[in-house]
Amino acid sequence: MIKSYDNEKYLQLQGEKIIERINKFDNKLYLEFGGKLFDDYHASRVLPGFESDAKTKLLCMLKDKAEIIFCINAADIERNKIRADYGITYDADVMRLIDNLRALGIYVSGIVVTQYKGQPAADVFIKKLQNMGEKTYIHTLTKGYPTDVDVIVSDEGYGANPYIETTRPLVVITAPGPGSGKLATCLSQLYHEYKRGVKAGYAKFETFPIWNISLNHPVNLAYEAATADLHDVNMIDPFHLDAYGVSTVNYNRDVEVFPVVKRILDKITGEECPYKSPTDMGVNMAGNCIVDDEKVREAAKEEIIRRYYKSLCDVKLGRTDIETVKKIEMLMQKVGSSVTDRKTVAAAREKADVTGVPCVALQLKDGRVITGKTTHLMSASCSAVLNAIKELSDLPDSLHLISPIVLEPIMNMKRSVFNIKDPTLNLEEVLIAVNICAATNPTVQLAVSKLSELISCDAHSTVMLRASDEDAFRKLKINITCEPHYATDNLYQK
Repeated sequence: MIKSYDNEKYLQLQGEKIIERINKFDNKLYLEFGGKLFDDYHASRVLPGFESDAKTKLLCMLKDKAEIIFCINAADIERNKIRADYGITYDADVMRLIDNLRALGIYVSGIVVTQYKGQPAADVFIKKLQNMGEKTYIHTLTKGYPTDVDVIVSDEGYGANPYIETTRPLVVITAPGPGSGKLATCLSQLYHEYKRGVKAGYAKFETFPIWNISLNHPVNLAYEAATADLHDVNMIDPFHLDAYGVSTVNYNRDVEVFPVVKRILDKITGEECPYKSPTDMGVNMAGNCIVDDEKVREAAKEEIIRRYYKSLCDVKLGRTDIETVKKIEMLMQKVGSSVTDRKTVAAAREKADVTGVPCVALQLKDGRVITGKTTHLMSASCSAVLNAIKELSDLPDSLHLISPIVLEPIMNMKRSVFNIKDPTLNLEEVLIAVNICAATNPTVQLAVSKLSELISCDAHSTVMLRASDEDAFRKLKINITCEPHYATDNLYQK
């Protein structure tokens, strides 16, 4: 993958900007931290060269100054809200993220359950954390929000929330997803800090939309595509334009809530808010590190196509509505893209037309497109990946990388022990099997060594993948899209 983004420059500038913002206040900054802490693959796809763990590296740079507070909405716990990219619930993701951060030596000081209304599942989650020695806090709905600022900024409003004890200059408020109460937690803490005589500050850190590139830049439009189901819309920040005569980009929710946030900050601090616009609140330096704008634009156009296919599948699965698809179609038209721009789409469809079975096409970094079909032994995903590493190793297509001595026991176990009617191997099972064979076969070992060359490659499937194959592609860091068709007519798909 050709890098068009300077990640090292980004980390340096971003760290400096955050420290600069801390110093503008009483050495105490509450930073609302949006987006993904780990595995930010959207950013790494639209900004080739941006490392998916860049935010984690940033926190590691600042870990002597920083501590983390997690927010999670009690309603999300109650309805078992799922993170689509990992297939786990928000409450499980909070615990996963805490473990990962602590493994890096980053201090996590507490978890806040927001918008609490006595939800039983939230009670179970809180009790579990407390039994494990975690500091947990409960925030209820803020009385008076959003119109009655006098009540909001009072002991009946933010004052009704418990104060979260913090010890470091930078307090990062983050969450597993949107709508988790990060802003309310920041402002509640500011209220308590000022009552204690600490003139703390608030700032916001979001990677997208990028404020200092154009409104219709494909990178910003790709963000709209990624959040189409949330009905977010990028827009020129009218407050920034009015205050400074400069056009900057923000999104509708931040612009809509800014007058309320400004009045609340005025009331908490007892003086005029230092921010004249939502853009002023931000500390994002991502737009300053693009080194090849043309390549970034092309990467973002590809991402919009990926999001289009994802939305089609989500409609099929009942996860979103057709309006989301229509919005992304409009974004594709705006940037002049079509699904046919994705070479793997035509290749997979052609292979399926010839074979009459589900197929996957995978494009290597040199442009070659490799295909694979579903067989009685393995899924099309497996076939495509095995064919790709054989191609990269200059091995003949007729060569079997996995010995029947390894395959047959796995299939027999699935059939007889686990009572699985269709014992076809999934991608993770095949990768384990091929690695077993590599231990005694140098030729197979050569092929396995080529798996790393598939990172950031594109692939397309003519059917929606099983969850296990989708997860394996994610781990391989292959960008897979799927046609919105089920692999079988069964009602129960797994």
